[in-house]
Amino acid sequence: MVIGAGQAGLSAAYALQQQGIRPLVLEKNRVAYAWDQQRWDSFCLVTPNWQCRLPDFPYSGNQPDGFMGKASIVDYLQRFAQHVNADLREGVAVSRLQPIVNGYRLDTSEGVIEAEHVIVATGGYHIPRRHPFAERLPASVQQLDARSYRNPEALPDGPVLVVGNGQSGSQIAEDLHLAGRCVHLSVGRAPRSPRRYRGKDVVDWLDRMGYYAMPISDHTDPRSVRAKTNHYLTGRDGGREIDLRQRALEGMHLHGRLSTISREHIGFADDLANNLDQADAVYCRIRTSIDSWIEQEGIDAPAEPAYSPCWQPPPMEDPGIDLSSQPLAAVIWCTGYRSDFSWIEAPVFDGSGLPAHDRGVTQSAGLYFIGLPWLHTWGSGRFCGVSDDARYLAQVINLRLQRRDACQERLECTAILGS
Repeated sequence: MVIGAGQAGLSAAYALQQQGIRPLVLEKNRVAYAWDQQRWDSFCLVTPNWQCRLPDFPYSGNQPDGFMGKASIVDYLQRFAQHVNADLREGVAVSRLQPIVNGYRLDTSEGVIEAEHVIVATGGYHIPRRHPFAERLPASVQQLDARSYRNPEALPDGPVLVVGNGQSGSQIAEDLHLAGRCVHLSVGRAPRSPRRYRGKDVVDWLDRMGYYAMPISDHTDPRSVRAKTNHYLTGRDGGREIDLRQRALEGMHLHGRLSTISREHIGFADDLANNLDQADAVYCRIRTSIDSWIEQEGIDAPAEPAYSPCWQPPPMEDPGIDLSSQPLAAVIWCTGYRSDFSWIEAPVFDGSGLPAHDRGVTQSAGLYFIGLPWLHTWGSGRFCGVSDDARYLAQVINLRLQRRDACQERLECTAILGS
């Protein structure tokens, strides 16, 4: 049984079928629903198309170094579902999973199903987070989460505040800015990345350096790695960096972290300069690591000048936004998501609501996870690495089924000999 028919669930189904196991796949919506319905119109991948390597179904278009937009991603995943050709039931939601003897009982919208082995492939981003003061905003200000944003035209006229500058927040702020909207961006501690450096896309360099294949166990602090915010950059316009300092020069209003909200005023912490500096420090460390690898490997690559920031925040306290004189049209919360596995009653969680596992294998026999961020490597939750995780789980399940069958045969032989 596989719960979820995104890239992770479909990859797991394909890998199981390669082992001679044909699973049932349940999907509460439809294939590619999240990509289609929970991304904005101009959304595109931030990793090059050549990294789309679902099992035996790599990207086959004519732009391997390009970045697929939303419609192309949906098409790619739907075609992969046809390639997998699994026993797939769309529109079936699982509301409860509980252990029973020799397996699990699943309460679904179409009745009860029992399974000996269950792979949970529902991802790790389920419920949007908002600042606890969000309810203090005036009712006249439209509030929405990143997954509900579509385009600038869908918002009321007037200034827009984007809270959070991770990948979603930075890209949405840019989308609004490029459309000519007045944008306020609350900048947190998200790191940023170069797009191209020394003649190649940075993803190409990091892939060659083995970064994406490094198991999380090789990191000194795996827990902190899983909690890190993704670096912000974009695949838009053929792929480029997001330089918030440059956007500030163009008129985007940058603020520090959100600190207070009242009906009349929104306040921000005095940490904008520090947050921008920290993002740039990560940016420069990535460049330095590539420099070191190029030198170590003796690669002939064009040199590039050192980075120099083009803008600095003024050395004055941020007055915030006076809602009486600068009424906002909308606030877009790009402050992350939390997982919700409350429907799973098996004892497999670590105390914070996250599954405890070893490469997706839990201590509850027959229960597995796939598609989680950093389940095994950086690519585990992405198109580039989920294939390896799927093959691993399929091999584990196949081996366990073989052992079960061998044990059953021994028991039957013993019964015959004893009769």
